[in-house]
Amino acid sequence: MSKIQSKLNIIPLGGLGEIGKNMTVFRYGDDIILVDAGLMFPEDDMLGIDLVIPDITYLVENKDKVKAIFLTHGHEDHIGALPYVMKQIGAPVYGTALTLGILQGRLKENGVSSEACKIIKPGDKIYAGNFKVEFIRVNHSIPDAVALAIHTPIGIIIHTGDFKFDQTPVDGQVTEFNKFAEFGDQGVLALMADSTNAERPGYTQSEKIVGQTFDDEFRYAKNRIIVATFSSNVHRIQQVVDSAVRYKRKVAVIGRSMVNVVNISMELGYLKIPEGVLIDIDESNNYTPDKIVIITTGSQGEPMSALTRMAMSDHKKVDIVPGDTVIISATPIPGNEKLVSRTIDHLYKLGADVIYEKSNGVHVSGHASQEEIKMMHNLVRPKFFIPVHGEYRHLIKHAQLAGSLGMPRENIVVGENGSIIELTRNSIGINGRVPSGKVLVDGLGVGDVGNIVLRDRRQLSQDGIMIVVVTIDKDTCTVVSGPDIVSRGFVYVREAEGLMETAKEKVQQALDKCEQSNVSEWSVIKSAVRDSLGRFLYEKTRRRPMILPIIMEI
Repeated sequence: MSKIQSKLNIIPLGGLGEIGKNMTVFRYGDDIILVDAGLMFPEDDMLGIDLVIPDITYLVENKDKVKAIFLTHGHEDHIGALPYVMKQIGAPVYGTALTLGILQGRLKENGVSSEACKIIKPGDKIYAGNFKVEFIRVNHSIPDAVALAIHTPIGIIIHTGDFKFDQTPVDGQVTEFNKFAEFGDQGVLALMADSTNAERPGYTQSEKIVGQTFDDEFRYAKNRIIVATFSSNVHRIQQVVDSAVRYKRKVAVIGRSMVNVVNISMELGYLKIPEGVLIDIDESNNYTPDKIVIITTGSQGEPMSALTRMAMSDHKKVDIVPGDTVIISATPIPGNEKLVSRTIDHLYKLGADVIYEKSNGVHVSGHASQEEIKMMHNLVRPKFFIPVHGEYRHLIKHAQLAGSLGMPRENIVVGENGSIIELTRNSIGINGRVPSGKVLVDGLGVGDVGNIVLRDRRQLSQDGIMIVVVTIDKDTCTVVSGPDIVSRGFVYVREAEGLMETAKEKVQQALDKCEQSNVSEWSVIKSAVRDSLGRFLYEKTRRRPMILPIIMEI
C-alpha cells in the first residue's frame, strides 16, 4: 500500500437519478477501481438511438490509474457499456463465471478481446493498488450476483450491487448474511445500497412463487404454452423447464439473446435441462400443441422481439393460434407500458389466453423491498450511507429509511452522476464534480449524435422537411433557375399545389430582396430564404418544418 492519505473519492458516473447505466469510480490517491459499467435503453424521444452509455471522459483522462474493473452481476444495466469501456481502458475485469460468460458474448459481437476477463467466486479477495476487494454472494434475478466489500486505507465500503434476501432461492444459494454481519462487527465506514424498490413496503417475494404459478398454469393449459421473460433471468427459465418436465412437454427457445444466455448457462452448469427436453423450434411441428413450451424474449413489448413479431403475425417460425396460452413473466419497465399493452391486445385478437398481471404470481422483483433494505442496514451498521441504483425519488426514500433506523442526517449523502463524494474516517460530503452524462450509441457511432442532432430528428418527425433548390450565376448573383421545392413529411404536394406555389413566390421575393441589396454571401441568402418561408408556412399551417435551402452556382 502506498503512502496513507486521508481521503477516498467515490464518483458515480451513472445509476443515480436513473434506472440503468450503473457505474461507480473509487479513487484513493493515484489508484482507481471501477464498479460496473452498464447501459440504458433509449427513451421515447431519443429517435433512432440504440443504446445509452455513461460519459467516461474522467476515466479516459485517468486511464493509467485504473487498476481493475469489478462486476456485481450480468445484467445489461451493469455490464452493457463494457465493450465500449474496454476499448479505451486496459484494466483487468473481475466477475463471476456467468457474468463473464454473458459479457464475453457481448465483447465478441463488438470485436473486443476478452483476455482481460478474470473469473472470481464469492469469498475471493483481489488486490488492486490501494484496494482489496472481497466478494459476497447475494440473491438477485440472475444467478452469480455478488456484493463487494471494498477495503481501503481509511475503512471498509460495502457495495451491495442489486440484491434481495430470498430465503428459498431456486438454486439453493442463499445470500451470505453471515458475511455482512461479520463486516458489521469489524466496522463498516460506508454502505452503498440498491434503492430500486425503496418505495415498496414489506418484503420482495421469493422467486419460487413464480415456479408454483407456472405449475398451476401448465396443469390446466390444453394447448401450446409460450412464456416471455427476460433472457437473463436464468432462475425463471429453469422453473419453466422444471414445469415442462413435470407435465411432459418439450421446450423450444426463441430470440437471439434468449438462445445465447440459455447456451452459456447450460455450458456453465447454471441451467439444468434433462436430455431430450430441449428441441429446435423447427422440430415442434412433430409434436401435438399440448406437448410444447416455447420460451421467448419480448416481455417488454420491444418492437423487434420474438413475442411482438408473433403478436403481429410477423414471425417466421411461430404463428399464434386460438387456444395458445401466453405467459408474460415480467412487469413493464417504466416507459414500456404502452408497448406491452399493445402486444397483449394483439395476442388476445389472435385468440390466445394471456396471463400477464403481477397479481397472478407470474413475476417477482429481483430487488429488496423496505424491510430487506432495513435488514441490510442493520447487518452492516455503517457509519455513513450513500443510496445508489435508482431514480431520485428512490434515493431520497432510501435516505429516509436510513434515517428511520437512527443514522444522523449529516452522515447520509444523496449524490448525482458526476458528484465527487469525499469520504474521510470522520466525514462525508460532496466536493466538486467530474464530467458525466449520456453518450448515445447509434449504429457504429458512439457519441457522434448529440442534443442538436436529436432536436433535428424530433423536428423532422413532427413537421417534416422542405428542401429549396436554387441555381445562381456566380458572376451576376442572379437566379438562373428555380426556386424548386421538395417536401417530405410536411404536406402531400398534389393536394397542396396552391400552398406550394405561394411558397415558391415567397422564396422568390426573398431572393429578389437579396439581389436588390447586392447580398452575395450564401449564408445570408439561405438565412433569408429560411426566415421568409418559415414565417409563411407557420402562418398558413401552424407547423414548423425543417427548411433546407440548397444553392448551386454556375
